[in-house]
Amino acid sequence: MAVVRRCAHFVPGANEKMLNKALATEADALVLDLEDAVTPENKDEARGVVAGWLADVDFGPQERMVRINPIDTPWFRADMEATMVDPPDSYLVPKVHGPDEVRMIDRVVSDLEAQHGHDRGSVKLVILGTETAAGFQTIADIPCVPRVDGLTWGAEDLSAALGARRNRGPDGKYLPLFEHARTACMVSAAAAGVQALDTVFVDVTDPDGLRQDCLDGAWIGFTGKISIHPSQIDVINEVFTPSEEDVARARSLLDELAVQQAQGKMAFRFEGQMVDVPHFTQARRILDLADALADR
Repeated sequence: MAVVRRCAHFVPGANEKMLNKALATEADALVLDLEDAVTPENKDEARGVVAGWLADVDFGPQERMVRINPIDTPWFRADMEATMVDPPDSYLVPKVHGPDEVRMIDRVVSDLEAQHGHDRGSVKLVILGTETAAGFQTIADIPCVPRVDGLTWGAEDLSAALGARRNRGPDGKYLPLFEHARTACMVSAAAAGVQALDTVFVDVTDPDGLRQDCLDGAWIGFTGKISIHPSQIDVINEVFTPSEEDVARARSLLDELAVQQAQGKMAFRFEGQMVDVPHFTQARRILDLADALADR
């Protein structure tokens, strides 16, 4: 795993206090937000502050991710030009309407990498794929350039785009349309071989609900989640970190596989269950993640 993003935590652009708090957390990525967390009249100031952070702040092992303003706003180009002088590790790209926009952003980043002497392809893109109806319709095609290494989705902006009154039912579960957006994001990311990052859980007063939401995502394949409050980070990290029991079982399974392969077998009983290739693949993923976390 080149990048580990169990928790990607939002930091409002130009808020030094929140940045300092975030730097002291265990979030794997910090999302320096120039979009929704910044009012229109403060966009220019926030952009300059975030560019300064990229140049001067030691983020340690935390990924530096910038959420730019959408491509169809008057701030997009200035966001890119200011933050590519000392570039982030990645951009979180909101409200895309389809793969053509992703390709355009890729060209902009490539031009700015060349202009400033940065390695081509070094800056990655994480795409918010369902914040518009058009993006939702084309999410299978959103990871269309090699620079994209993550895909996530947005229930709140999709609700606004569709005019939906709510996205969860009385039981707290996503309504069918939004659960479809979640699973479509997961499948598209898996098909493209990029990370699937689950969307925010907006009730910051409900840690039990957050934990269940993380589990729901992890069970279907998401490997990380976006947080909006520091109190959410530890819960997210815990759910998306393989437990010692998970790691031990994965190692034991692959050890037994070596024994069985020597006897010409690729399917066998392990801890009371029949296992074969899909179980071995999952075990290797668990160990890859555990090794990547150990190397941080």
